[in-house]
Amino acid sequence: MFSDFDWDVILRSLPYLFFDGMRFTLMLTALATAGGIVIGTLLALMRLSSFAPFSIVAGGYVNLMRSMPLVLVIFWIYFLVPYIGQWVTGASRPIQVGALVTCLVTFTIFEAAYFCEIMRAGIQSIPRGQTEAAKAIGMTYWQTMGDVILPQAFRNMIPVLLTQTIVLFQDTSLVYVISVTDFLGAASKIAQRDGRLVEMYLFAAVVYFIVSLGASIMVRRLQRRVAIVR
Repeated sequence: MFSDFDWDVILRSLPYLFFDGMRFTLMLTALATAGGIVIGTLLALMRLSSFAPFSIVAGGYVNLMRSMPLVLVIFWIYFLVPYIGQWVTGASRPIQVGALVTCLVTFTIFEAAYFCEIMRAGIQSIPRGQTEAAKAIGMTYWQTMGDVILPQAFRNMIPVLLTQTIVLFQDTSLVYVISVTDFLGAASKIAQRDGRLVEMYLFAAVVYFIVSLGASIMVRRLQRRVAIVR
């Protein structure tokens, strides 16, 4: 199978693969992680709220997103939202969302459900005595969360948050279904153009493996350091 393996097609394609493809993959991973953590933290606070409507809405959102395939959510945002926008605004034609906006919105709202559960676990890991102590010295709920609880919860959950980010990095390959040029999409285009499927898909697999393995090793080292600090 490897007797006619063409290394040259890989070497010729490196600028396109990494400058266009990998750059988009890393950008999407970073933006979706940041947005997902922010929204996920708000959802976690809602789920832990004593106000039942907040808890019910947040819980329903998390359960819905976690029970849906990510590729289906991508299709929903890309194909259905334009028609929903047309209906809401009364426009004469569907509202154009665009592939980039679709990717950012989809991965942010989807990953927010997973980051919500991570942050909820982090918040619940903080002893209730600290919350009671903050109330005793006159701190408001938001002061308690912002100054006492959330900083500790983030520190406790950093390894898990980073692990979920690695999963997100791998999941970004699904954007190929709407013809977005991420790393895998770039490799696929070259493979189809030059007829070198084995070379390009094998190289893409190796790159994903190296990046994910390297990030996982860094997370494990960070986890040991956090555990020592605690």
